[in-house]
Amino acid sequence: MEGLVPRRGVITPHHFSESMVHPQPGCVVGNSFPDFWGEKDVKMMVMVGDLSIPGPVLLSAPALNLLPLWGCLLFLSACSSLIPQDFYSDSPGGFEINLDHRKLKTPHAKLFTVPSEALAIAVATEWDSQKDTIKFYTMHLTTLCNTALDNPTQRNKMQMIRAAVKFLETDTVCYRVEEPAALAELQKNEWDPIVAWAEKRYNVAIGSSTSILGPNIPTSTKETFVSHLASYNMWALQGIEYVITQLKSLILSMGLIDRHITVEKAVLLSRLEEEYQIQRWGSVEWAHDYDLYELRARAAAGTLFVHLCSESSTVKHKLLQD
Repeated sequence: MEGLVPRRGVITPHHFSESMVHPQPGCVVGNSFPDFWGEKDVKMMVMVGDLSIPGPVLLSAPALNLLPLWGCLLFLSACSSLIPQDFYSDSPGGFEINLDHRKLKTPHAKLFTVPSEALAIAVATEWDSQKDTIKFYTMHLTTLCNTALDNPTQRNKMQMIRAAVKFLETDTVCYRVEEPAALAELQKNEWDPIVAWAEKRYNVAIGSSTSILGPNIPTSTKETFVSHLASYNMWALQGIEYVITQLKSLILSMGLIDRHITVEKAVLLSRLEEEYQIQRWGSVEWAHDYDLYELRARAAAGTLFVHLCSESSTVKHKLLQD
């Protein structure tokens, strides 16, 4: 598999000194990791069982096919052996991130604390992957944490849920074309299965339309999604809304968060018409490729954020019990 090289032992980051690293073997996760990581030149490898995994994968998430949740936790556990112990710390309000022994703060000067150790490790990995210049636009998990902590729009939980469900009215996969015929057929073949999955998964009616006004989404369908999203906490809802705004689709976002489809598949379906035009007219390599990888990065980071904020502690506890 490209990007996965069987090796023994732990390879430490090039920019770490040996005194900063305390290598420990990770856990065996078999073939739970995706085949494609998207980064050819990696500077840090993490040993998970007999697999050597690119360390910056959390930062360079354009190729992250969303590991199964338990795989994410085991992977982050292995990553923690490569993060200096003073990079993050436990506190009564959650886990803090420390930079040069100083506590990280949000743009609104709040103490930067996250609800789970796995998320703290992921954020610490983002910061550790920065070089001479801090590139905040590459730190999607950090940005999501800042938004969750500061809540700059000052919305409550129900307002966030209603905003997310409103995307159903303009959902990408519900808007269809009548011509060209080839694109209409492509939309039917690629989008109908994910719509059918959502209808069955949530026991709702969604449908699609070629009208500029879009499909008529039943009120009962909207209320079902409102009820479902209400089961998530405020932090997870920030991540869900972030994924929805990236993919322009509530249906694709829920398929991704429910692990029904991968990041790559979700991004492909959200860009279906653009990919059709690229296949027909060709691509502008530097522009189209950048957009593709950036969208993958954002979608992957948002989805990982949702899981680390809503399920990590439960699953981690179960793993420890097993």
